[in-house]
Amino acid sequence: MRHVHPTRRGLILAWWGFTATFAGLRALTWAIHVHVRGLGNVQVGRVHIHHYIWGILLLIVVGACGLVERTPVWRTWMGLAFGIGLALVVDEAALLIELKDVYWNRQGGISIAIAIILIGVAGSVLAFTRAPHAETTTR
Repeated sequence: MRHVHPTRRGLILAWWGFTATFAGLRALTWAIHVHVRGLGNVQVGRVHIHHYIWGILLLIVVGACGLVERTPVWRTWMGLAFGIGLALVVDEAALLIELKDVYWNRQGGISIAIAIILIGVAGSVLAFTRAPHAETTTR
């Protein structure tokens, strides 16, 4: 990653963060769905807190940080956090569209379709475009 242009580094980490988080969320939610011991939903009282809430909060933090900080190091970490936050939201997009819990229903496939399209399109754009030329230093 050291040889990747700072502008592009955040984008690549956003893509990786999104892809890894989405895959991890699907595995985790499946394990909760089949009642793997020790795993369960996050609840406050009797209310299930869906993970899109955490995604929205993370996206708010990334947006606020992006307004005040633009250094290459921050851009890198914000890219990763953005990808993670976006995955948390997109994984439950069908719930937001339907306004009810359809995660394991047929309509829940909308979230999977959106995620696969995003992973494919963003990955393709990153693979088939070139980054701005950075000054290279030799060591």
